[in-house]
Amino acid sequence: MRVSDRYGSDVLANDPHRRPPVVIPDVDAEFGLVVECAESGFCGSVVRVEKAIEGRTVELEDRHGRRRVFVMRPGAFLIDGQPVSLKPESNGPAKRTTTASGSVVSVNTRAQVAKSSRIWVEGVHDAELVEKVWGEDLRGEAIVVEPLHGADDLVGALGDFGPTSQRKVGVLLDHMVSGSKESRIAADAVRAFAPNVHVIGHPFIDIWQAVKPEAVGIAAWPTVPPGKPWKAGVIAALGWNCDDRTAWKRILRGVTSYADLEPSLLGRVEELIDFVTVD
Repeated sequence: MRVSDRYGSDVLANDPHRRPPVVIPDVDAEFGLVVECAESGFCGSVVRVEKAIEGRTVELEDRHGRRRVFVMRPGAFLIDGQPVSLKPESNGPAKRTTTASGSVVSVNTRAQVAKSSRIWVEGVHDAELVEKVWGEDLRGEAIVVEPLHGADDLVGALGDFGPTSQRKVGVLLDHMVSGSKESRIAADAVRAFAPNVHVIGHPFIDIWQAVKPEAVGIAAWPTVPPGKPWKAGVIAALGWNCDDRTAWKRILRGVTSYADLEPSLLGRVEELIDFVTVD
C-alpha cells in the first residue's frame, strides 16, 4: 500500500517564513528627476547621463547648484525613500538646458573653424579647469584656450603672436596681487599691446586653490610655509602620497560645474571670454 507524503518531496518548498525577493524598479533618468544617492545622501535633480569607464553615470544638481556624478549601479538611488535603479531614457540621454558654466546650451552644434583670438592661461592645469567648466561655451564661440607654460616671457609671446583688433588675446595669470611679479608682467603686456590684449589674474597661489575645498573633500587648503614648493607642501599636508599630476586629477574630478569654483575665478574667466568674443 502506498503511503502519502504529506510534506512533499521538498520540505522547504512552501516555507511560510521565506520572504519573497525584493524587486527594485528601474526608473528612467529623465532630465529634472529628483533622486537621492543611497550611499552619500546627496540629493539632486538629473542634469546629465553619460558613458564612462566605470559604466553609465548620472550627474545630479542640488538646490544650491552643486553637482556630483554617480555611477548608475542597481539600487544605488532613492525616490521618496525607496530604492530604485536609474537607467538611460529610452528616448535618449537626459537633455540639459545649461552648460557646466551655467550658460544656456547652444542649439548650434556644428563644427566651427577656430577664430584667431585666443585665451592664454599659465599652465596645463589651468587649461584643463577652464575646459571642464567653460569648454562648451568656448567651443560654441570657436575660441581656443592655450597654456603658456609660464608667464615670464609673456611680452615676447605676444610679440610673436601679433595681436590686432581681429586677433585679440585674453590672458589669465596666477597670483596676480599688488606688487607681485605677475602684476608687473601684466602691466608691461598691456602697455605694449593695448587695446588688443587684456591681462587679468586671480589671487590664488595656484589654480588648485580656485577649486572650493568641499568639492575636493577637504576642510580647507593647507597653509604652506614660504620657501617650500606650494604643490608639494599641499600634497604632504593632505597626506595624499602622490605626484602633482595625480593630485590634480583628484582635484579636477571634484569639479562638475561653476558651483565648485571660487567666485573670484568665475568672474575673471567670464571677463576674458567677453573680451575675445565681443567686438
